[in-house]
Amino acid sequence: MIKILRILLKSWIAFMILAPIWVMSYTWIDVPATPLMGIRKLQSKQKHTLQHHWVPLSQISKNLQLAVICSEDQRFLEHEGFDKKAIEKALAEHKAGKRLRGASTISQQTAKNVFLWPHRSWIRKGLESYFTFLIESFWSKERILEIYLNSIEMGNGIYGAEAAAQFWFNKSALDLNRDEAAALASILPNPRKFLATPASDYTQKRKEWIFIQMHNYGTLVFDKEQQNEYNE
Repeated sequence: MIKILRILLKSWIAFMILAPIWVMSYTWIDVPATPLMGIRKLQSKQKHTLQHHWVPLSQISKNLQLAVICSEDQRFLEHEGFDKKAIEKALAEHKAGKRLRGASTISQQTAKNVFLWPHRSWIRKGLESYFTFLIESFWSKERILEIYLNSIEMGNGIYGAEAAAQFWFNKSALDLNRDEAAALASILPNPRKFLATPASDYTQKRKEWIFIQMHNYGTLVFDKEQQNEYNE
């Protein structure tokens, strides 16, 4: 028993040391693949073609950057990985009898997509929180969004903005207009079930809601000083 505990303790110490190094390396190295990509390939009973083309954030339309922020995490530039207001609202709604909904930020989703597995558990949630803390410590908001947009699932076997833009609209991620960007953001709740085009009743309603949020949000500015100047 003591031997097992020693092994577990050494493994935990090794993980605590290696995890920050792993996260820090992606500050400069582009993520080649994610655990989800491997899991999907293993789960597929048919031939699984994976489409994933990394591009820098500068080559991803501002329309798509804004659309996913408005769809998934409107306080992305304000929080440090965890949206306390969203969590409190979700808990309040649950206490009122509503179904408990997720309140994951883009940072948390990035932690899960890049380092962990998709199935929910308390262990995964704990590791997700740790990795979220690490990426917020080591990466800029631009880098977090860049990795998120290059790793997120946007269709069956489709990963990242460039592959999604090519697959759904036959164009580069840089050339996506507001309608196309909102269409891609609208499928994120379940990208293997929903189609970016043609839109279903559900995704059309989400697109319309995202359009309103994008209009209300205004210009996406990462630099805080520039944001203050813009607000003035």
